[in-house]
Amino acid sequence: MSQIRLNAYKIMWLLVFFDLPVTTKKEQKIASGFRKNLIKDGFTMMQFSVYIRHCASLQNVNVHIKRIKRLIPEYGKVSILRITDLQYGEILTYYGAKIQGQGNIPIQLEIF
Repeated sequence: MSQIRLNAYKIMWLLVFFDLPVTTKKEQKIASGFRKNLIKDGFTMMQFSVYIRHCASLQNVNVHIKRIKRLIPEYGKVSILRITDLQYGEILTYYGAKIQGQGNIPIQLEIF
């Protein structure tokens, strides 16, 4: 049990949140390039401006943070959050779903 718990603190997740300007064609191209570079670096889109990546260790997280810092566009806001695997496991994700006879009730989805 202690081995599993230890790993849950060592394995990390990296979340990148961003709000980039997209009012001109040039800004749209820059924002699109930023998203494409995140995907090239192994990130997965969680929501349109939220990307996530699993990392084996804190050292691995730091490598990806350095890469992201080099990619950040001149304008806009980019936030980076690193969390442990244990913390990631505590995320509650709800999707609205219509269940027959019960109306619109959120359903929790467990992501493993």
